[in-house]
Amino acid sequence: MKRIVLFVLTNLAVLLVLSVVAQVTGLDRWLALHGASLGGLLTFAALFGFGGALISLALSKVMAKRAMGVQLIGPGADPTSQFLLGVVQQHAQRLGIGMPEVGIFPATEPNAFATGASRNHALVAVSSGLLQRMNHEEIEAVLGHEMSHVANGDMVTLTLLQGVLNTFVIFLSRLIGGVVDRSEDGRGGGYFLTVIVLQLVLGFLASLIVMWFSRYREFRADRGGAHLAGRDKMIAALEELRRGHEPLPAQQFAAFGIAAGQAGGGLRRLLMSHPPLEERIAALRSLSVV
Repeated sequence: MKRIVLFVLTNLAVLLVLSVVAQVTGLDRWLALHGASLGGLLTFAALFGFGGALISLALSKVMAKRAMGVQLIGPGADPTSQFLLGVVQQHAQRLGIGMPEVGIFPATEPNAFATGASRNHALVAVSSGLLQRMNHEEIEAVLGHEMSHVANGDMVTLTLLQGVLNTFVIFLSRLIGGVVDRSEDGRGGGYFLTVIVLQLVLGFLASLIVMWFSRYREFRADRGGAHLAGRDKMIAALEELRRGHEPLPAQQFAAFGIAAGQAGGGLRRLLMSHPPLEERIAALRSLSVV
């Protein structure tokens, strides 16, 4: 889960920084005075909206390594690490994608994540706790799940979705800000405050859509893991995760991990980046034997 949360938070931070830059440099004033047409505002919003999402995507792998303390597996690694490399390479060949970087991060709970700007330049990492608690068959399934995320291009799809949502957040916040503050110079305090508040509120609402997509892609990645390693292995891995799950140590990456929190209702359900493990296991059991 942390990977998605980090992406969303980074994206929101970039949006706020870009908003301040637009205000300081006079871009907002120029829009208010000369580019007030809806077309001009929408173009501005798209440039800044997709810019924020693309920056978040470009930084995703570097931030993951630093935030999670990932140690990449290199030449001369121990047998367990060599096993990880071998499984990831086998999955990559079957999926027709480039070999990702493979690493291990320190955490007592079993977990794993994948991230990166493209399917041929990704990072797959597992926790030390996962290596201690799972057998080779379960690890194979977990790696299949993560490699399915990479092969499906989930990070790129997420970026495009976030870019569209950012565009409407920026567009609507400035459109409403202009209605609230009709000061002569086009950049009164009311306008600036309205834009910042609306970007936070609309950004939060947009994150609900991002979390919905994240839950959908987990079911798809589970099916991918079942296809690569076998349905029973994937179910066994999720069962082990259910027994020993704790959040990833860097909370902003929670949406990118394989494990999930407890089921909930209402707003808590909408904010979940992963479906409850019980639902994921039930969905796998309904599949034909792989």
